Amino acid sequence: MRTFQEIFDISAGRHGGAAALEAQLSKPKTEEELAAIPEDRWLAEMSKFVFRTGLNWSVIENKWPGFEAAFHGFDIGRCAMMDDEMFDSLLTDTRIVRHGAKIASVRDNAALLLELRDEGGVGKVIGGWPSEEYAALLDMLKTRGSRLGGTTGAYALRFMGRDGYILSKDVVARLIAEGVVDKAPSSKSAMRAVQEAFNVWRAQSGRSLTEISRVLAMSIG
Repeated sequence: MRTFQEIFDISAGRHGGAAALEAQLSKPKTEEELAAIPEDRWLAEMSKFVFRTGLNWSVIENKWPGFEAAFHGFDIGRCAMMDDEMFDSLLTDTRIVRHGAKIASVRDNAALLLELRDEGGVGKVIGGWPSEEYAALLDMLKTRGSRLGGTTGAYALRFMGRDGYILSKDVVARLIAEGVVDKAPSSKSAMRAVQEAFNVWRAQSGRSLTEISRVLAMSIG
């Protein structure tokens, strides 16, 4: 497995040098900043990526004001208590993408966020989760949430500013090239191997998982 610096140099060579590469790297929000984000924004972002799955992202982006209105600003209580009448109304609401299972996921993920209140709140739980155990955070969203597996939960966290990696096609290609995995990771053992590799690169570089993930992706794409 190459060192982080060696992979950084590959990426820099593909993207106009070290300074140009650095300019394309973003830093994650702090634990305090994440804890301060309102619950409804967490639910909104999770829902946005659930609905984006399998569709051109621009379709959902263009309709998003309608989603905000239809789901009452993603108010946690109202979404978690979605009854049959509200569900049936959403199934015929042309302001949104009318996909029953995805609509139901908004209710289920709102219920998860209500549960997380007992653990300090979604922002505190997600913001305080150790980066060296990021794979466990993704697994929590997958097992306790609805339709947040694969890269869906990871993209939602990235766009909220949480430090983490996304196992995109390019990141996976670099992980394969470095002998970390031999295919797209799906098993718990493979995810542990990915986490261990990121932890090594993090220790070598002092960088965030977000920056490392981007550098890996840009070493391919």
